[in-house]
Amino acid sequence: MKLHTLKNKVKRQARHRVGRGDGNNWGRTAGRGEKGQKSRSGYSSRPYFEGGQIPLIRRLPKRGFTSRNHKLFAIVNVGAIEQRFEAGAEVDLVALAQKGMLGKLRAGLKILGQGELSKPLQVTAHAFSATAKAKIEAAGGSCTIGVPEPAPDQPDSPAADQPDKPAAEKE
Repeated sequence: MKLHTLKNKVKRQARHRVGRGDGNNWGRTAGRGEKGQKSRSGYSSRPYFEGGQIPLIRRLPKRGFTSRNHKLFAIVNVGAIEQRFEAGAEVDLVALAQKGMLGKLRAGLKILGQGELSKPLQVTAHAFSATAKAKIEAAGGSCTIGVPEPAPDQPDSPAADQPDKPAAEKE
């Protein structure tokens, strides 16, 4: 068996060779038409170029302002907390996740004041609306900003990796 005796069993269409004479109908202008920018060698258009027409991004109206520092919080209303928690319960990220009340966490958890609250609860979140804070405290509960750190005996805690310091260094 020699290389020149091998035959290709898969039929492939021949490459379209343009600009190689008038014998195949793709000579002379090679399918680019007559004059103009697109007929010249080296032509390339940028993405979304509309041929000199006012581009779409310039035709659409611009309104408002978008802040770069805008934070999206996962939100929970006090009315939803009232329905799913008993009096005196601690409400935090873990408790809400176990009850299936959290969506995407994003920048943290914010408690909003829609609904009524009649039982005292200890609520821990990243942020509270003014009405939510007033309703929780009026019901005899407490609002704590921040998320509790994991206990040192848990493996994902950074405190568990550090050896104990001598008493003189501890503060």
